[in-house]
Amino acid sequence: MANRAGRVRDPAIDRRVLGAAARHLALHGYQAMSLAAVAEEAGTTRQALYRRWHNKAELAAAVVAELSEAGAPAGALTEDVPGGEGADPFTDLVAELTDFQRGVSHKGRLSLVGTMLQDTTDAEVRARYQARVIAPRRARLRVILERGVALGVLDPEADLEVALTMCTGSWYGRALAGDAVPRDWPWRSAALVWRALGGAAPPKPR
Repeated sequence: MANRAGRVRDPAIDRRVLGAAARHLALHGYQAMSLAAVAEEAGTTRQALYRRWHNKAELAAAVVAELSEAGAPAGALTEDVPGGEGADPFTDLVAELTDFQRGVSHKGRLSLVGTMLQDTTDAEVRARYQARVIAPRRARLRVILERGVALGVLDPEADLEVALTMCTGSWYGRALAGDAVPRDWPWRSAALVWRALGGAAPPKPR
């Protein structure tokens, strides 16, 4: 693929710039992120950066688009297993929270969440983060909980909207309080939410 000047675009530069931009966005926030500093860390020039992304908002949006957190955990849900659709929504909930824990534990990821809450963050960047990262996660969690209701293992009157926030909210609460997150956080959080919705969590695996 050629850029506007007709030269071949080097994907290695793209990767270095996106990696540097992700670190700067997480560490300094959107407003303080410097394109000059990003280009320097990536070992390229501002001109090369601007040939790829016209402004800071475009670069930040590209960083969000690269976040792996938006993808479903491959093969984790029982509905991905032939004949297993809806077989064990509780196990699916633990798997989804395990995937969330893996993603949010990446260096700088929690800081990036804070950046998206800042008033100074570009509205389009925030909207893209919500669409690519937050919405898919919440949608998958809702499908799991709704399957539990459909199977009769959760209360049909359960407040799923609040439960969606409970599923991941405890992670952020502990992080803000400076408390270490236990290794078995996915199972414990899933069990707490499951019981709050009228379900009976299975015995904790050893």
